[in-house]
Amino acid sequence: MSENLPINEYKTNWDEQPMLRPKIGAVKINVSIGIAGAPLERARTIIKNLTGQEPVETKAKQTWRSWGIRKYQPVGLKITIRGEQAYGLLMRLLHAKDYKIKRKSIDKTGNFAFGINEHIDIPDMDYDPNLGIIGMDVIIQMERAGYRVKKRSYRKQSIGKRHFITSLETEVFLVDQYGIEFL
Repeated sequence: MSENLPINEYKTNWDEQPMLRPKIGAVKINVSIGIAGAPLERARTIIKNLTGQEPVETKAKQTWRSWGIRKYQPVGLKITIRGEQAYGLLMRLLHAKDYKIKRKSIDKTGNFAFGINEHIDIPDMDYDPNLGIIGMDVIIQMERAGYRVKKRSYRKQSIGKRHFITSLETEVFLVDQYGIEFL
């Protein structure tokens, strides 16, 4: 973050107008194994131990003969965590990255992503020789209060551009809440 970043200005603005304070909408974890069967089941066990929830399988969209993948064959797992559980999970996942992420991993709407090479870097995740080691992609969706209007089933409406989160606001939020250091 640049030295002249108005962190205090954002924080006082968020205190005065709580609807502008960013929050974590969802933490999404994606694991791509590439093959079905035992490796996918081992990854399912690891993800279930990490989150406490059952992940959903992702299927191949087309056949890749050179890789031995058929269309509609399960090739990965994904899971979405929301609410208070998302905050705790994000803290554990950021600990695996030593609270350091790249600034370019934040997109223009404030969402950010990073990868974890080995799941054993996450606190409370021990190595089990029967399960092996997997890596995962983590995507964090940021939002403000009021974003429900664009997702609800009754009378959906768009959100104004001024209500979207910027990458700078996400940086301030991460430094303030989690003590993140940007590379």
